Amino acid sequence: MTKKQKKILTRIIIAAVLLVAFHFIPWGDYWYFELIVYAVPYLVIGYDILIGAFKNILRGQVFDEKFLMVIATIGAFVIGEYPEASAVMLFYQVGELFQAIAVGRSRKSISDLMDICPDFAVVIRDGSEEEVDPSEVELGEIVIVKPGEKIPIDGVIVEGTTSINSAALTGESLPYDKTVGEDVFSGSINLTSVIKVKTTSVYEDSTVAKILELVENSTDNKASSEQFITKFARYYTPAVVFSAIGIVAVCLLLTVFGVYDFGIRNSIYRGLVFLVVSCPCALVVSVPLSFFGGIGGASRQGILVKGSNYLETLAKIDTVVLDKTGTITKGSFAVEDIHPNVLNKDELLEIAALVESNSTHPVAESIIKAYKGDIDKSSLQSVEEIAGKGIKAVVDGKTYYVGNGKLMEEISADYHECHIPGTIIHISLDDQYLGHIVINDEVKPDSKDAIRALKKVGVKKVVMLSGDNKAVAQKVANDVGLDECHAELLPSMKVDELDKFLGPDHKVAFVGDGINDAPVLIKADIGIAMGALGSDAAIEASDIVLMDDKLSKISVAIAVARKTMRIVKQNIILSIAVKVAIMILGAIGLVGMRVAIFGDVGILVIAIINAVRTMRIPSQK
Repeated sequence: MTKKQKKILTRIIIAAVLLVAFHFIPWGDYWYFELIVYAVPYLVIGYDILIGAFKNILRGQVFDEKFLMVIATIGAFVIGEYPEASAVMLFYQVGELFQAIAVGRSRKSISDLMDICPDFAVVIRDGSEEEVDPSEVELGEIVIVKPGEKIPIDGVIVEGTTSINSAALTGESLPYDKTVGEDVFSGSINLTSVIKVKTTSVYEDSTVAKILELVENSTDNKASSEQFITKFARYYTPAVVFSAIGIVAVCLLLTVFGVYDFGIRNSIYRGLVFLVVSCPCALVVSVPLSFFGGIGGASRQGILVKGSNYLETLAKIDTVVLDKTGTITKGSFAVEDIHPNVLNKDELLEIAALVESNSTHPVAESIIKAYKGDIDKSSLQSVEEIAGKGIKAVVDGKTYYVGNGKLMEEISADYHECHIPGTIIHISLDDQYLGHIVINDEVKPDSKDAIRALKKVGVKKVVMLSGDNKAVAQKVANDVGLDECHAELLPSMKVDELDKFLGPDHKVAFVGDGINDAPVLIKADIGIAMGALGSDAAIEASDIVLMDDKLSKISVAIAVARKTMRIVKQNIILSIAVKVAIMILGAIGLVGMRVAIFGDVGILVIAIINAVRTMRIPSQK
C-alpha cells in the first residue's frame, strides 16, 4: 500500500468512527447541530471528490461519477438525510481504495517483468535522507542514487560523475559516462559512483512511467468490450442525471395534481436514490481492471501483452502457427548421433573435433562442444578449408577429410547418407570412409509438452512453417506432435501459407523469433514473439512477447485471456442487472439509500474482487 493509499485508509477509518459515534447521539429537534456535525466526516472523507468534481466542471467535464456523488450527497444534506449523505461518500471512497490497490498490484506485476521500475527514491528533505515511493517525489527535489541503484525520476546531475547503463531503455549495452549538468533518465542504472540528481519531472511524467503506460494502458489497444464501456459511460451518466430529475419532476407533478401525495422531500429522495445506484463505477472500473489484471497476471509469467484488444483476440484463438528455428527448436546445433564405420564413436568424434578446432562455424562448434575433452592441436600440421564442402587437415602425417557428401565424392570415398534427417558430417582418412556425425538443431525441452498443452486449452490445430528442408522439418514436427508441417518456405511464402488459415471463422496466432518472421507476425490475428532471444523487428511487430522464450507460455497466455474474458462478461452482467433492478425499485419507492449504496459501492467492490482474480494464472490440468 502506498503512502497516498494509507492516507485514504486513515480518512476512511476516521470518517467511519465518527459516523458510528454520531449515530448514537439523540439529536431531537436540533437539526442544525446534526447538519454541522455530520458535515465533519463528510468533508474528511469527501473533500478531494468535491474539489475534483469542481475542477472537472471548470474543464467542461461535468457528467462523471464524481459529479453524481457530489449531487447525490449534497441533495441528501438538503433533505435532511445527513448520515446517509456521509455514508454514500464514505463507501464511494472505500470502492476507490479497492480500485487503487487492485491497479497497484497489477501495475507492480508489469513493472517486475520489465525490471525498469524503481522500487524507491532517496530524497534529501530538511537536510536528511528519506526513502520514499518514486510517485511521491516532487518536481525539483534532490534525489541521491547510489551505485547499482535505478534512477527513479528523470533529472539532471547536480553532483558527482558516474557511468550509466541504459540498456533497459535503449537496448544499448555500452554504458555512458555522465557528469554534472547532464540529463539522466528513470529506469537507467547507476554503475560506479554516488550522484545527486535534481528531478526535472514528476514520476507520472518520467521516462519509465511513460514506457509502463505504453504497455499498460494504450488507448489505441483497447478491447472492444472496453471501448463499449467507455462510450456507454459517456452517454449513460448524463442520461441518468436527467432521468433522476425526471423522476423528481413526475413525483412533484403527481403531488400537485392530487394523483398521489409523494411530498417534496420524498420526491427528491427518490431521485437521489436513483442517482446513487446509477453511478457507472462498477462497469467503468471493473472492465478495464479485469483486462489490466489479466495483462498483469500474464506479465508475472513472463508474458508481455501489449494491449487489452490483443488479450480479447487471444481468447478466440483456435489455430497456432509456429516457426521452427528458435521457436520449437533452440536455434543452435548439437550432435544428435555418431555412426562410425571403422573406429568407435569416441575416436571418430575426437578426429572431427581436432580437424574442426580452428573453425568458428556453428556446426564445428557443436562438434567441439560434444567432444568435451582437451584438444591437442600440436598434432595438427595443416588445415585447408574447401569452400562449400568441408575441411582437409593433416594430423601426424595422415590426411583427414571432414565435410559433406560432395567432399566425399570428390575424394572418391565410399560413403553413404544417414537415415536420420539432419546435417550429416562425413569423416574419411584419405579415401577410406570412417563414418559420419548427425547434427541437428535441438528441440526445446518444453516443446512437446507445449503442443500438448495447446490442445488442452482448446486449440484445434497447431502448424509449423519452416524454411528448413522437408525431411528435417517433418522430423521435428513428428517429434513434438504437430498437426501439419510446411517446409522449404521463403519469408514471402510463409505469408502466403498463413493466408490459408486466416478467415472470418478462425483466429490464428503466429509464433516466431527471427527478423524474417516480422511480416507473418503482422499478418496473423495475433503475433507472438519469442522475446529473450528474438530479434528487435520480431518483438516490434508482435502483439505479445514471451520474455523467457518458453513455448509452453502460449497455452498459459490463452488460458489467461479466456479467464479474463469470462470475468469481464460476469462483471458486465452483474453490474447492469443489479443496478437496473435497484434503479426501478428506487424509482417506485420500494428501496432507500442504503440499498442504493450497496447497488453502487457494494457491486463495485464485488466486481473489483472478481476482476482481481484475473491476476491468478488458471490451472491447465
